[in-house]
Formats: sequence, C-alpha cells, structure tokens
Amino acid sequence: MRSGKITSIDVAARAGVSQSAVSRVFTPGASASKETAEKVRKAAAELGYRPNVLARSLITGRSRIIGLVVAYLQNQFYLDALERLSAALETEGYRLMVFLAADADPDLDRVVDELLDYQVDGIIAASVGLSDSLVTRCDAAGIPVVLFNRSHDDRRFSQIVSDNAQGAAEVARFLVAGGHRRIAQITGLAGSNTGRDRAEGFCAGLSQSGVPLHASGTGQYCRTAAREVTLALWDRPDPPDAVFVGNDHMAFAVMDTLRSELGLSVPGDVSVVGYDDVPLASWGAYDLTTWRQPSDRMVVETVACLLRRVRDPDAQPRTIIVPGQLVLRGSAQVPEGWAGREIGPGTGNGAGTGAIQ
Repeated sequence: MRSGKITSIDVAARAGVSQSAVSRVFTPGASASKETAEKVRKAAAELGYRPNVLARSLITGRSRIIGLVVAYLQNQFYLDALERLSAALETEGYRLMVFLAADADPDLDRVVDELLDYQVDGIIAASVGLSDSLVTRCDAAGIPVVLFNRSHDDRRFSQIVSDNAQGAAEVARFLVAGGHRRIAQITGLAGSNTGRDRAEGFCAGLSQSGVPLHASGTGQYCRTAAREVTLALWDRPDPPDAVFVGNDHMAFAVMDTLRSELGLSVPGDVSVVGYDDVPLASWGAYDLTTWRQPSDRMVVETVACLLRRVRDPDAQPRTIIVPGQLVLRGSAQVPEGWAGREIGPGTGNGAGTGAIQ
C-alpha cells in the first residue's frame, strides 16, 4: 500500500488518462466524456483520492464557498432557512460555510476578516446588520453580499425580505376585528430594520382601525427578554387582552409565561399572534396564529440574486419584497366570518410574485 497523499497524477496513471482530464472531471461545469469520467472516478475511488478544493480555487479564482453570517440559531426560522440555503446552493455546485456573529460591529469585523481569508465567492447576511465600512470592504474585495430577512438603506447589495410592515398591519386589523381593544406588542431589536418595520406597520394598522396601541415592550428576539416583558406588561391594572409578538421564537416564550406563570388562558384571556410561521408554531402545544414568512421563496430569491452577481459582477443589486399570509390557528380569537380564510396583502393568499426595486 502506498504511503503519503494521493494526487491527481496518481489517479491519471491508474485511469490511463491525462492529469488535465482528471481535473476536468472534478471541476464543476467542465466537460469530460462519460467514458473518461467513469474511468477517473473509478480510479479515484480505488486510490481514495479526493480533489483539493482550496488548491483548485487558487487556479480558478473561485472557492465555490458561500459564507452565511448569522447572529443566532435559536430561532427556528434561521435553522429552516439554513437547511434550505445549503440545499439550494449545493444544487448549483456551491457549499455553505456558517459564521456566527453577534449583531455588533466589532464581532462582525472579525467575521468578515475570516470570510475574506477563506476567499468566499459571496456572503449571505442573515439576522445581522452590516455597517457602511463592512459593506465598503466587501465591495472593494469584489465579494457580492445579499441580506436575507434584513433590510438596509445602502443599495450596494441585494436584499430579500418579506413585506414586514404590511404583514404586521394585517395582524393589527385581525386583532381589532376580533373585538380586542387593549392590544399590545412585543418588538424585536430596536436597531433592526426588520423589527422597526414590523413595529411601525403594526401601529399603522391599529391607527387605521381606530384603536391606539395599549402597551409595548422590547423582547430583543430573545426568550428571556420576552418573558420579562410579558411579566411587566401584565403587572398593571389594565393588562392587554391581545398581543402581537415580533417573531414566533419570542411568541412561544410569551405563551409559556402567560399560561405557566400567570395562569392565563390563551386565547380565552389573551390572544397571541406571532410572525414567521416556524414548524413549531403548528405543534399542538402552541397552535400559534402567526404571519407566515415564505422562507422557501425567500431562499430561492436569495440564491438567485447572489449567484447572479457572482457570475456577473456588473449585475445590479436588487431589493425583493416577498408577500406572506396570516395563518389562523388556536392562539387567537378568530373574528366572525374569518375562519378558513387565508389573509395576504393584495393576493388574498400570499402567493404573489413580490415587489422588485
């Protein structure tokens, strides 16, 4: 048995082909006859050869690696999206490399340095905000960036979001139609455009319905913070009779607190509506009424926008706003005549093509 690292030269000798033929077989998009590919792969399997992807990237200038920067993975929405993104990119011949970073500039600086070191072909930023300096660095390095489920005023990169303001406004109208008048909301991160749009959209929907916001608190997209805000909101003489929570991850904490610690019935005493429609929302323990973000469509658009710019650096960035829909379950009182309806902006079922800017 030979000792040492097996190289493409060894595979070429075993298969009876040239070294360049071996390279073509293991290079996505390169041409090689079926007969040659079969001989090369058979020889590679017998020798235990694996192509050096990083070495090949030095020759091609492409690592075929996409970096995903995410602030946290406790939220099921991002776990589901990560799986979908990985599968979609793999179909296109790319691999996803995940980097965790707090939503703060110092941590993001470190992560972006690592991304540049790995020579990723593109970056997907999910649940994190990029500063102007970081955007400039990526732009100068020729690395396209796509924001997933996060918007930014800078238009140098593509942004894929659901219609946060419209979705939250629809939730407000739903709660008012259900007869609620002491309606509260628990928002996400104060500095997040996504959280801001949902909060402002919800207040706008209440105002259009003639009902003022009764109370509010910031849950920071964190279970612990959401619990503390819930206890504070219900420790008052006029507690809310309904609450819109900025994402499902926090909504589960709110429901647990209302039921287990405060002894309240959901939806008998309080209606609770979330935002995202993660898999856990449909479980019997929560049965959460929520605004559905179409993560499958958002992933498709994200991958398409990113690879479009990877392949054509001159391609213009795009902002795509994907519509969602209200999913009615058992955590909120359903207004008369609403049962069985799917509520979505414009289309009635959330199945639009989305706005492109």
